[in-house]
Amino acid sequence: MSEKTNEKLYGTMNSEWGEKFRLSVFGESHGAVIGVVVGGLPAGFEPDFAEVRRELARRAPGQGETSTPRRESDEFEVMSGLLDGRATGAPLMALCRNLDTRSRDYEPSLPRPGHADLAAAVKHGGFNDYRGGGHFSGRLTAPVVFAGALAKQLLSRRGVDISARITEIHGERDPDKFDGEILEAKGRGDSVGGVIECRARGVPVGWGEPMFRGVESELSAMLFSIPAVKGVEFGDGFELARRLGGEVSDGIGVDSNGNVVYLANHNGGINGGITNGEDIVFRVAIKPTPTIALPQSTVDLSQNKPVTHSFAGRHDSSVVPRAVPVVESAAAIALAQYL
Repeated sequence: MSEKTNEKLYGTMNSEWGEKFRLSVFGESHGAVIGVVVGGLPAGFEPDFAEVRRELARRAPGQGETSTPRRESDEFEVMSGLLDGRATGAPLMALCRNLDTRSRDYEPSLPRPGHADLAAAVKHGGFNDYRGGGHFSGRLTAPVVFAGALAKQLLSRRGVDISARITEIHGERDPDKFDGEILEAKGRGDSVGGVIECRARGVPVGWGEPMFRGVESELSAMLFSIPAVKGVEFGDGFELARRLGGEVSDGIGVDSNGNVVYLANHNGGINGGITNGEDIVFRVAIKPTPTIALPQSTVDLSQNKPVTHSFAGRHDSSVVPRAVPVVESAAAIALAQYL
């Protein structure tokens, strides 16, 4: 009998999503590669890979003093699913090689506050890849952007356009002061979060199902897959709770062309989980980067005692600017389910 018969095994990680447009993300922050398998691309679809590269470049690290100094080209290699530049109908697999890792900055016995380090170590018996957060790292949003870029192309060819913008950084709403807020926090060894607003134009009436498969549910599921997202609101969101019904009524009327239209869009383009033809509008709250230079409280797991520790590593003082294309990609992946 094998000596491993009574070996204790721990939980697995499931990084698959979707039914019609599907993706499975793989890799770790400091592993050899990261990548994605995309299912549901129609045979004959011709991806614009120049546009995919532009999307990845928007998210890539190493872009100025407000971003992490880690430099990754995010150049991808498509390994399957294409023939003569067109989708074959089979799953498409693409990978990016990690070229600028520095694993010495991470210590498995010192879990970082605000990260998944401790919860992951408990769930996976300490076998999880702790380097840079492993599979829980924001580095894994690069494959999401790759898949999202393809989804955006599928949608745009059917008249649906998705775009996002930063509306707040650390409570500041003047775009000219965003970089200043980030750099000020960076100078203190701290970090800041913010708010991103996303808008999908051209979405037809009738996408989504009531109750459990509404468009808000599908979008939220994908948006919360982004590691730094801690809140999502549609339309006027939480402001609706502070207003009277008469103040936020999306009245219905007729436009100059005789079309029945909504006179306002307080609900963000979705009623009863179903798109109503207006722009889908939502906002996401992005938390401050948890790894900061300031001392933080943690536990040395090797001795099971509380300690105060300043964590090393190359991290953004705010992930908000680089999260904009990730939010767009998540929205595109969710909406591509309805094509």
